[in-house]
Amino acid sequence: MRAILQDEFGGPDVLYVGERERPLLAPEGIIVDVRAAGVNPVDFKVREGYLQKAFPTVLPLVPGWDVSGVVAAVGPAVRGYAKGDEVLGYVRKDFVSDGTYAEQVSASTRHLAHKPAGVSFEVAAALPLAGLTAQQSLDTVGVGDGDTVLVHAAAGGVGHLAVQIAVARGARVIGTASVKNHEYLRSLGAEPVEYGDALVPAVRELAPGGVDAALDYVGGDAITASAELAKDAGRTTSNVDPKAVREVGGLYCFVQPDAEGLSRLVAMVADGTVVVQVAKTFPLEQAADAHREQETGHVNGKLVLTL
Repeated sequence: MRAILQDEFGGPDVLYVGERERPLLAPEGIIVDVRAAGVNPVDFKVREGYLQKAFPTVLPLVPGWDVSGVVAAVGPAVRGYAKGDEVLGYVRKDFVSDGTYAEQVSASTRHLAHKPAGVSFEVAAALPLAGLTAQQSLDTVGVGDGDTVLVHAAAGGVGHLAVQIAVARGARVIGTASVKNHEYLRSLGAEPVEYGDALVPAVRELAPGGVDAALDYVGGDAITASAELAKDAGRTTSNVDPKAVREVGGLYCFVQPDAEGLSRLVAMVADGTVVVQVAKTFPLEQAADAHREQETGHVNGKLVLTL
C-alpha cells in the first residue's frame, strides 16, 4: 500500500512516499481504509527523533496518530464495528512505526469511534488527538459550570477546541492569542488577551480575583503565568512540559486514547456545539509540506492530509 515513510530522523525532507505492506488483522483488530489523517505537532517531534525515550520507535516508520476512514475488516473478537462503518480514531499504539499517513491502518476498539454521517472525513481526522487533549485537560483541573478558565494558545489546534468545550460546560473563558485572532476567539465565546509581557495584568483586569483554572498548550512562560494567575496552582495543567508544570504545583496532562470520550466529542461536532477549524488540507504526497507549515507554530486550527 502507499504510505508516507521515513528511514531516518531529521527534517521534513526525510519523509517520502513509498510502499508498505498492508497491516495484518488481529483477532481483536480493525483495519481502516484511510480517508484523511490529522497532522499534529507531535508528528514532527516523532519525525525528528525527540520521543524515542517516551515511545519505542521502529524504523522505517509511518507517522501519524489521527485518522478517519472506512472499516475494511474486523477481527472475530470485535464487537460494535462492521465492514463499511465510517470511523475516526486516535490510533496511538505502544510503539511508533505503523501510523496513519497511509492507505490503511490497524486499530482496536479502544482507538476508534463511529463517525456521524454529517461530519466530513477531514473534520473527523482533525478532531481526535486535539479534541481528547482539550477534553482531558479540562477534566484534569475539573472545569465546570461557573468557573473562569484561562486557555493559553486558544486559537491553536487544541486551544480552539478547549475554548468551545469549556463554554459548553458553562465556564467563562479567557484565551491568549495574537491580536489578529482576537475576533476569532470572541466568535468562540472567549474573552481574548494578547500573550507576552502584558499577559498577567491583562488577565487580572478581566479577573481581578484570579482564574479558577488554567490550561497550557504552549509551555515556557505560560506555565508560570498560569500559576501566578490561578487561585489554586493545583488547578493548572500543561500538556507540554511535565517538569515545569509540576514545579509550580500544577498537573501534567498526557492524552490517552479514549473511545467513549471521542464519541462524546464527535457528537458535539455533529450537533454544532463544537466547530473544528481545519486550517488547510494537503494531499498525502505533500506530507512534508504539511510538516513545514505545522512547524511554523502559526497554524490556527488543524492541518489534515487527504487520500
